[in-house]
This record gives sequence, C-alpha cells and structure tokens, in this order.
Amino acid sequence: MKYEWKKQDKALYLPAVEPAILTVPAFPYFMLQGEGNPNSETFADAVGVLYSLAYAVKMLPKKGAAPESYYDYTVFPLEGIWDLNPEGRKKAVLDKDDLLYTLMIRQPDFVTTDLAGDILEKLKTTKPHPLLHKAAFGSSEDGLSVQMLHLGSYDEEPQSFARMEQYCSEHNLQRVTHTHREIYISDARRTAMEKLKTVLRFQVSRQVTS
Repeated sequence: MKYEWKKQDKALYLPAVEPAILTVPAFPYFMLQGEGNPNSETFADAVGVLYSLAYAVKMLPKKGAAPESYYDYTVFPLEGIWDLNPEGRKKAVLDKDDLLYTLMIRQPDFVTTDLAGDILEKLKTTKPHPLLHKAAFGSSEDGLSVQMLHLGSYDEEPQSFARMEQYCSEHNLQRVTHTHREIYISDARRTAMEKLKTVLRFQVSRQVTS
C-alpha cells in the first residue's frame, strides 16, 4: 500500500489551526544549511537541490536500483528550521538577510546512510550543482513540541507564534530554543497568499510546578 504522509502522518503535517502539544520522533532527512533572504536565488537553488535528491529516491524503481525494502510513497513536503544570526537577534525589526536556515525533506525509512550517499554522488554527476556539496543526510528529532497550522502569508506568522506562546503559558510549557520548524504544505508558486498552509512548530519542556 502506498505510504501517503497526508493520511498516515496527518497529526504531523495537517494539524488544527489551534496550538497543541505533541511528541515528534526522529526522522531521516536530506538537509542543506544556508543563510540570508528566503526570496533569494540561493534559497531557491537550495530548494531545487533538495527536491532533486528526494525525487532521485522516489524514482529508484524506474532505474532498476530500488532496495528490497523499497515501498511506494508520496514525496514529503519541504521543511525548514529557522534561526537568526547574532546581529539579527539585536535588531527590533526582522531583517531577512540575517536569517539562518536548515532546509530539509524527510525520506522514507528504507533510505540508509549508504543509499543516501550513493544517490548524492550520482546526482553530482547527472545533475551537478555547487550546493550538492553542502547537502547532507541525517536524522532530526523535535521531541516534545507545540505546533499549529498557520493559514496565510509567511509575514503573518508572528500572530500564530504569539498564540503558541500563549498556549505554553496556559499549559506550564516553556520554549527551549529560539529556533522553530516550518513545514510547507502549500506550493507558494501556485497558491494564493491568503490560502497558504504552513505548519509551525517549536520545541518545549514541561515546567515543574511546586
């Protein structure tokens, strides 16, 4: 049976528009780190490189190179872990040039480190790009987190983060890092700004109350 993340992993990728707590396990990803404005050509290139890797895995059966453990699945959505550089943290207003990011696309559990390495090396030959040398395969785990589905423009995300912070205050939860994860359910190139769906998530810990 085909593995479809919108069905099997609905809690992770299609949450409610209200904040909620959950525990997110570790998953394997192709990842690429970068910095600067997400509207830049470099950012767009990074996204393209990650999708090239993701579809290289998806297309393994057509090339007669699928491992025995391969199963059909829907390619997972683009994700990003976001932070600010030290200069950006000092500014009262967000400057997108100060952003730090790790873009990633989750891979099925049959993708091993060796298989990912083979795909990466082959892609350097068949579809060479300088950013492929910065791409990596590894595991990422959010653990205990608060998340919600944000509807609308990326620039309006602070409103949703404020609701998530309020949820934490009401449920004895504390944010443990300045970074946050975004999962892009909608294709921004084909979706009206007000209809964009983005999962927002950050890690938390439970506050000890006496």
